[in-house]
Amino acid sequence: MIQETCIPSGSDIERYARGAYFADAYSAPCPEDGRTALQLYLDHMARTPRWVSALMRLRNRLVRLVGLKDLGGFGLQPGQSSTPRPGDRVGIFTLVSAHDDEVVLTDADRHLDVWISVRRPAPQHPQRVVVSTVVKVHNGLGRFYMFFVGPMHKRIVPAVLTRLPAA
Repeated sequence: MIQETCIPSGSDIERYARGAYFADAYSAPCPEDGRTALQLYLDHMARTPRWVSALMRLRNRLVRLVGLKDLGGFGLQPGQSSTPRPGDRVGIFTLVSAHDDEVVLTDADRHLDVWISVRRPAPQHPQRVVVSTVVKVHNGLGRFYMFFVGPMHKRIVPAVLTRLPAA
């Protein structure tokens, strides 16, 4: 079962949450199978539901009209490394940090900055992975964008998490 939760205390993404316009976190069952947080992220993105990918394509077409960037699609894009390092593009985001237990990725544009984190099971919740998102807006366009994206985000993340592959 997917559950809305808090951004994990002591997580790398926690520092970006201070003063955020939007922040959420969801936890999902996760087998303890040795996958790193980065591998869990890549597994999630490779199994993005079709309707989510379709929404992303629509988003990319619409935002170009107001001068925002086309992020592409989820999962690794042609030419992206399957063993990325900080600063490398990983799907629609840029890798900030990757440790066995947590990966943080970001994207920045003139209207807002986004960070996401995938954190492997912690000792207090040994069978749950937590996906956290933090957004800081820069202007009215960012607030307008989040007016539409925020509610959809609360549907998209749980939908992606339900597709977490078993061990």
